[in-house]
Amino acid sequence: MLYQNMRYFFSIITVFFLLIVVACNKRFTAKDNDTLVKVGNKVLNRNMVEENIPAGLSKEDSIIAAEHYIHSWISNVLVYNIALKNLNDKDNIDRLVDDYRQSLLVYQYEEQLVNEKLSNEIDEQSLSDYYNQNKDKLKLERPLVKGLFLKVPVTAPQLSEIRTWYKSANSASRENLEKYCSNNAATFNYFVDKWTDYNDIIGNFPKDQVTKVDLQVQKKTVEKQDNNFFYFLNITDFLQQGDNTPYEYAKPAIREILINQRKLDFLKKTEDDLYQRAVDRGEVQFYNDEK
Repeated sequence: MLYQNMRYFFSIITVFFLLIVVACNKRFTAKDNDTLVKVGNKVLNRNMVEENIPAGLSKEDSIIAAEHYIHSWISNVLVYNIALKNLNDKDNIDRLVDDYRQSLLVYQYEEQLVNEKLSNEIDEQSLSDYYNQNKDKLKLERPLVKGLFLKVPVTAPQLSEIRTWYKSANSASRENLEKYCSNNAATFNYFVDKWTDYNDIIGNFPKDQVTKVDLQVQKKTVEKQDNNFFYFLNITDFLQQGDNTPYEYAKPAIREILINQRKLDFLKKTEDDLYQRAVDRGEVQFYNDEK
């Protein structure tokens, strides 16, 4: 009986709430402090529900999301009240909460301190020094390639010229290809001077046309065709998985490593200085347990 009453009460609350809000396809227009549900001294307001309903949902999905959140909120409060009355180790819970609160405050303050005091700029010399000291440890997890890739409609003109230009290394062919692709290509990716993940490049081809030979990384040209497009790839250089990572490709990861190390060093020094100042000022008192 109690369960049925709760279900009825809950349905009335949800329908009332959504008729005003969701049916009009608007966000909440009622006052933020309008109460929807009260369990003991815990209150659920309209704005609390709004904040937990994702934007962009349909009317039906919004109804489901609101109903689920309200029901979950009521259940959590009821279980919490029972736990509060019956839990034996409340002191330990309080300690855990205090520890978590302290850790959270310290973390947020450290993040704020780092953002205020530290720059994310790492000079080129530091990046280069780290790379030279660790390049034998910086191994590629995936093959890299240099070259070019283009995708043109099957109705595109000058296909015979394209087949000549994309395989050629001379500047005239490159210039002709760039001019052609600016007007005719669906995709043109020129990475002759930039190491690029081979998986990203081969992913441009129709999956059903990629063979085991295509997956082998080597200097080569690849041409494919489906009903709509021609696909052309020219690999001019390559590195295999397990080779040393080239400097330019490794730089973003090295920068993150150095930034994180600088952050750790800064926080360690800040904590040490804070500790020493507190001891010097007599703010920390040590007690000897020996009798």
